[in-house]
Amino acid sequence: MSIQIRPIEETDFTQLIALFKEFAIFEKAPELMTNTVEKMQAEKEYIKGYAAVNEDNQIIGYATCFFAYYTWIGKSFYMDDLYVKQEYRAQGIGTKLINSIIDLAKKENCRKLRWQVSEWNTPAIGFYKSLGAQINETERNCDLMF
Repeated sequence: MSIQIRPIEETDFTQLIALFKEFAIFEKAPELMTNTVEKMQAEKEYIKGYAAVNEDNQIIGYATCFFAYYTWIGKSFYMDDLYVKQEYRAQGIGTKLINSIIDLAKKENCRKLRWQVSEWNTPAIGFYKSLGAQINETERNCDLMF
């Protein structure tokens, strides 16, 4: 199987929305996924990340990210999502996606890469720890929706 990791393109939005919905179900929060292709097209300048594409040009995984500035450390990168379709997991695709994010963060002279992981997602926690990530058990998300 040949998998290509490449930057997300506008032509990917329809496939990505389907994967965003799949990921929301995996995270046990499908009602929170309200994004649409139309929103993505209107906000495309904010979309940064990578798609994992199979030989049939189907997106089987993705990682999205953006720049952040943390007052204690400075310029950083935030990985919003890393998702690989279930049937493609444990084949190194997640590693390739996160390494693409890490490489970009380093190239852009970021001092840190941050992301979240659900406390129940033990396979992901083990994967992230194997990369050397430190998982903070004390901070909680605060979301103010508009």
